[in-house]
Amino acid sequence: MTHLPIAWIRPGSPAHFPPPAQALREPDGLLALGGDLSMERLLAAYRHGIFPWYGQDEPILWWSPDPRCVFDTQHLHPGRTLRKQMRRSRWTVTIDQAFQEIMLACAAPRADQHGGTWITDDMIRAYAALHATEHAHSIEVWDSETLIGGLYGVAVGRMFCGESMFSAVSGGSKVALTCLGQLLHRWGFPLLDAQVGNPHLYRMGARDMPRRDYLMQLDALSQTNPASDAFRIEAPVPIQDFGF
Repeated sequence: MTHLPIAWIRPGSPAHFPPPAQALREPDGLLALGGDLSMERLLAAYRHGIFPWYGQDEPILWWSPDPRCVFDTQHLHPGRTLRKQMRRSRWTVTIDQAFQEIMLACAAPRADQHGGTWITDDMIRAYAALHATEHAHSIEVWDSETLIGGLYGVAVGRMFCGESMFSAVSGGSKVALTCLGQLLHRWGFPLLDAQVGNPHLYRMGARDMPRRDYLMQLDALSQTNPASDAFRIEAPVPIQDFGF
């Protein structure tokens, strides 16, 4: 396939993107650069299988990888060792109780990032705006009143697009991901988009889906309203209630 040159998007221009099929296969489906992180542009991106991912000193880079890494929400599993450990745990789970804290924890420098992060201040402000309008959500894992793990992402219809997760204690992110998968399945979300795969995600049940198939599913799911109780939990839920 012949690929067109990478598109440049002017900040403030209409929230349009090139077709995802024009994305470079390597590296990881780079489609366009530039633009802005306005709510209109971000929602247009997610509805078309596109997401931003860039470094501190780079222009905004927009991606649509092929294949796409996804979880079937009913088949997400944490592993036998963690499941056994969690049966004795006092950890609890909440939804949308610490969105900004989750983003800041995900943005904190990690050893494998050599002190850098792709979650810039502009990204935090943009996704906080999405959260304020109930387009972005977080799931939190707590040990008493201490936040020990979680993740955040964007919901478009009945598709949830995971963005980043963190653990302050071993197993924190796995618990968050597993519990979110169960909740999404309960709320009628068949897929959890993990964007680009890695061994950690595959061990928990992720699989690669051709981008064409992903976009077909996204088109249908993004036009379907979620359950009325989606992303609503009245009180912290003990993780044993999730079958650990």
